[in-house]
Amino acid sequence: MRILLAEDDELLGSGLKAGLAQHGFAVDWVRDGVAAERELLSGSYQAAVLDLGLPRQDGMDTLAAVRARRLTTPVLVLTARDAVDARIAGLDCGADDYLVKPVDLGELAARLRALVRRSHGVPQSRLTVGELALDAAAHQVWLAGEPVELSGREFDLLHVLMLSADRVLTRDQLEQHLYNWGSGVSSNAVEVHIHNLRRKLGSTAIETVRGVGYVMRRPAAS
Repeated sequence: MRILLAEDDELLGSGLKAGLAQHGFAVDWVRDGVAAERELLSGSYQAAVLDLGLPRQDGMDTLAAVRARRLTTPVLVLTARDAVDARIAGLDCGADDYLVKPVDLGELAARLRALVRRSHGVPQSRLTVGELALDAAAHQVWLAGEPVELSGREFDLLHVLMLSADRVLTRDQLEQHLYNWGSGVSSNAVEVHIHNLRRKLGSTAIETVRGVGYVMRRPAAS
């Protein structure tokens, strides 16, 4: 799950990036509001963590600018501004959630997962597609009730496909969801992970749409 972190404090930013990576997020980190606006409008992120006190452009102005461009990416505001009026202003400006520093990394990760689920119309942490179940919080997968061992990348790819069940995703879209800047992605990385998932989950678990991409389809209602 790829997210954008906009934080100008070097110590806090590096800590948040490392901590969120341990919770399974691929994190791109920018340090000013202009860069945050540019990257958000690229459309490559499933969620963003946005500080308000950013140089070059205040976080509130960044948020207003991307919402004016109809960007629907969930944005969690993380700031030292703890006054109620500041929280109200942030939410009214288009924030989906608001946390005051200092923050517990576990809570931040849980709120980000919840924002991503809601953006896909999924109200709970356990996803199901047919006999396959995935719990993002517990980082576990089951097939017909039996646990399945997946690598970190395999889990992330399966998570994206299940969140987008019945929607075809291109290889480029999958790469954008899985890898942050500088990851050195090999040209066939997605295909390798798809192959491994099919080996563990069954050859029909993920469908290839020739010339387009991949999709996980829900079983037709009986």
